[in-house]
Amino acid sequence: MVGHVDHGKTTLVNALSGEWTDRHSEEIRRGISIRLGYADATFRRCPVCKEPECYTVEEVCKHCGSKTEELRTVSFVDSPGHEALMATMLSGAAIMDGAVLLIAATEPCPQPQTKEHLMALSIVGIEKVVIVQNKIDLVSRKEAIEHYLQIKEFIRGTIAEKAPIIPISAQQSVNLDVLIQSIEQTIPTPSRPSNEPPLMYIARSFDVNKPGTPIEDIKGGVIGGSLIQGKLRVGDKLEIRPGRMVTSGGRERWVPIETEITSIMAGGELVEEVTPGGLIGVGTKLDPSMTIEDSLAGQCVGLKGTLPPTRDELVIRFHLLERVVGVAKEVETTAIKVGESLMLSVGTAITMGEVKKVTRETMKVELSRPICAKTGARVAIARKISARWHLIGAGTVE
Repeated sequence: MVGHVDHGKTTLVNALSGEWTDRHSEEIRRGISIRLGYADATFRRCPVCKEPECYTVEEVCKHCGSKTEELRTVSFVDSPGHEALMATMLSGAAIMDGAVLLIAATEPCPQPQTKEHLMALSIVGIEKVVIVQNKIDLVSRKEAIEHYLQIKEFIRGTIAEKAPIIPISAQQSVNLDVLIQSIEQTIPTPSRPSNEPPLMYIARSFDVNKPGTPIEDIKGGVIGGSLIQGKLRVGDKLEIRPGRMVTSGGRERWVPIETEITSIMAGGELVEEVTPGGLIGVGTKLDPSMTIEDSLAGQCVGLKGTLPPTRDELVIRFHLLERVVGVAKEVETTAIKVGESLMLSVGTAITMGEVKKVTRETMKVELSRPICAKTGARVAIARKISARWHLIGAGTVE
């Protein structure tokens, strides 16, 4: 769920899932998403009603009272829209199969982050997009049509050129049936390899124990994210890379963390085994102090000896965008220079890098924090412009 700040992403997730994904106190106070929010929504279909009225998230059809049939459970990531939180949005996009791009009908299209988020989806490889024209209850029919034409012009020549545009009111739950139908048709469940070694990207990590919990009742740390391939089972021995930083002999180095799965939560239920698809929470035997405040976000999880290598530097084959996106007045993207600091997003990992060598097509970057990345992994490249990080290009790990 992506789009400009305050265009209704969190409200729409709530309308579909019944969960309010802004849980952090600062998010509630400021009224914007800061961290990635997660929620599962079960799409259902009434066996009696015709399309699109048959699509719903309710167990009982509001039109005819029939018991609805379950289609599938979809995991939503509510990504922040504010420009300063672009890196967080990229880490969310990296584990998704498709995107819902929200565009509020109350503001001209495109807004700066609307343009930047669509560009980011293209860079991280998400091509299945449904566009939502939100807040139609706040504009006239004429204004809604004019805004629709603005959207059509905005997406011309992009990955979303043929994406459906669904007018809705998330606040009033208007046209949600049409939106569900469109998501079902546009973003089907992809097939994923389950016979390969498991690989999970960590997007969140946290401590589930309440203050004052007796020592004997303390639960291990929890990691949350998406299983990209393979299977995970309760009892599996895991390796987490890059792991944790240790200091010995005055030198710092990163060592992998080893632990064991104690529980798996998927679709709101405890399960013994999980395959790729959707968001999962994995209970471990880790000391909860190691998982608090998303401290393991951006790391990779798998069986020992099967994970991609930990890299202190990257060689990236890249291309730059013609113009910097996400700023009110677009400017041309200038060439990358040796010594420049860039923000790099690979999978759910976000790290800073200093350019050590650059040619027209490749650059060598020394990382401030190592990452676990396989050859061919996509990289989003951002540069600091006027105290904000903005997307300037993309590439792949050599």
